[in-house]
Amino acid sequence: MLDQNNHQGKFGADYVRVLASAAGLLWSQDDLDFDTVDLCLKVPGRTPRGFSPRIDVQVKTVRRLDVSGGAIHYGRLNHAQFNNLAGTDFVVPRYLFVVHVPPSTARYADLSTYGLLLRHIGYYVSLSDRQPMPVPDPNRHVGVKIPLTNVLTANSLRRLVTGNVVFPVG
Repeated sequence: MLDQNNHQGKFGADYVRVLASAAGLLWSQDDLDFDTVDLCLKVPGRTPRGFSPRIDVQVKTVRRLDVSGGAIHYGRLNHAQFNNLAGTDFVVPRYLFVVHVPPSTARYADLSTYGLLLRHIGYYVSLSDRQPMPVPDPNRHVGVKIPLTNVLTANSLRRLVTGNVVFPVG
């Protein structure tokens, strides 16, 4: 059995995988977490935006949300993680996904006659408008604000990957 922290992290990544599948996207994962990319999400094949547009994401999980002023305040990115998401010098757009999970792992999912329920909800933010730390300190953390309106759904994932171009899903 996984310890609670590893269970929580795995559930967060699986939550994103389920949404990507619902959106008709492919997901992949590098064999090493070398540059803080947890998942790659892409539209397969030719699209009006080009061949197989994609995004790279870092997935974080929290048991409690710190919310004020219409935003989630996430303060657990260390400088290296932040620098691997901040700025505009990426060939593939990068996003931070934060998945809010229940405090108890027993509450992650429920099954009923209506279907499978995954708890709670995920959010996304691009840090392309932020500048990387000039002298990163691995022991310090950076605060990030995520608008409460940036909810991860099948549609929002598709929009992130396609650059807001809507493609029909089978």
